[in-house]
Amino acid sequence: MAARYDAIVVGSGPNGLAAAITLARAGRSVHVIEANETVGGGCRTEELTLPGFRHDVCAAIFPLAAGSPFLRRLPLQDHGLEWLFPEVELAHPLDGGRAAALRRSLPATAQGLGGDGPAYRRLFGPLGREWERLTPDILGPVLRLPMHPLLMARFGAHAVWPASLLARRLFAGDEARALFGGMAAHSMVALERPLTASFGLVLGAAGHAVGWPVAKGGSQSVTNAMVSYLRALGTSFECGRRVEALGDLPPARAVLLDVMPGALAQLAGARLGGRERRKLERYRMGPGVFKLDYALAGPIPWQAAACRQAGTVHIGGTLEEIAAAEREVAAGRHPKRPFVLAAQPTIIDATRAPAGRHTLWAYCHVPNGSTVDMSARIEAQIERFAPGFRDLILGRSARTTVDIEAGNANLAGGDIGGGAASGLQLLFRPRVSFAPYRTAIPGVYLCSAATPPGGGAHGMCGYHAARDALRRELR
Repeated sequence: MAARYDAIVVGSGPNGLAAAITLARAGRSVHVIEANETVGGGCRTEELTLPGFRHDVCAAIFPLAAGSPFLRRLPLQDHGLEWLFPEVELAHPLDGGRAAALRRSLPATAQGLGGDGPAYRRLFGPLGREWERLTPDILGPVLRLPMHPLLMARFGAHAVWPASLLARRLFAGDEARALFGGMAAHSMVALERPLTASFGLVLGAAGHAVGWPVAKGGSQSVTNAMVSYLRALGTSFECGRRVEALGDLPPARAVLLDVMPGALAQLAGARLGGRERRKLERYRMGPGVFKLDYALAGPIPWQAAACRQAGTVHIGGTLEEIAAAEREVAAGRHPKRPFVLAAQPTIIDATRAPAGRHTLWAYCHVPNGSTVDMSARIEAQIERFAPGFRDLILGRSARTTVDIEAGNANLAGGDIGGGAASGLQLLFRPRVSFAPYRTAIPGVYLCSAATPPGGGAHGMCGYHAARDALRRELR
């Protein structure tokens, strides 16, 4: 049969939409198919608690989207996207009313870290200044020559370290150590593991180079802007259709799948050989998350002033406490004092809640597939640094890993990172290959977070996969 489209994209998360945009901008005809009734994947916003309170379903804070080499080139502001930047990008409270604060200004951040300020400036100064040259290399496939080898060597000299070890080596005070450890804990890997420092370096550098913004109106605004741009480019969409097999798709010259490797194996069926199928089925998912969304009567009464100005708050205490919590999760247990990642967008975005009200988005790491309710443990951690928090709760929505996967099949077992970011799989995903986006089936590509550079709302996985398809199938 003659191809009806140049390309079919299955899945409409940020990577699927990025792949579609890359192809459509090259003049190719593209059709996007989404299993859910609405597009967006992890970039959606819904009323999860009470009427008038809008909560981000998954992604909420966007340092990598604002700093993405691909997304930054798109005219998304012409399609309704507006980034809002808090006065403090990230705050990390400690006992006694103290807090470390990451501000866009590197000198202001370093000044707040006391004696560790000079070491902090030496670590993050070069990375923040060189962000635009650094990101094409760190947000791309590993098995290729870097565009800026000396800059990558400087980054790699610190990135290979275990985060907890590097933090103790560079910093003496609790504030700087905890700030770095909290950023590194986004890896969802025990902080004693090699390469976990890379997460702290990337997120810290992004904070100084582009900030940690929220999208006005919610993360759905990111999706809406990308969809609006795609429609202007002539892309068509089909929602509410779950693809069961590749043979069910309309004829196309190329197929790009924003799915996990296990789903690819199911879709391929007999078209995939046993050896290739086993490779895909060996792909490891990482820990899951337990997520809470709150409708609040007022702003959170943080003891530390910096937390009251921050869009993102890392709640976990000292570096040692964070590392202990992440070790528990890595061992398949549920920490009594979990490391909690929280966002309070309503401090700068009044569109998210009724006048005078606020929202809070929070999650902690748990073993993959966990059904344990972590609500009380999360609230105890928040109350520890913001006494009186519980008195503000008007409504809450709790989601276990099972609920999270039910809402988005890519988040298998509640893993929001697209697969374990440990060992070789951090660098080489879904397998070791010079062409990680290609599958064993001609014309079929993987463009999800299971490909380099991995999780995060940056669209780079979709962009690189589409570029590969343009070079091979769609020249």
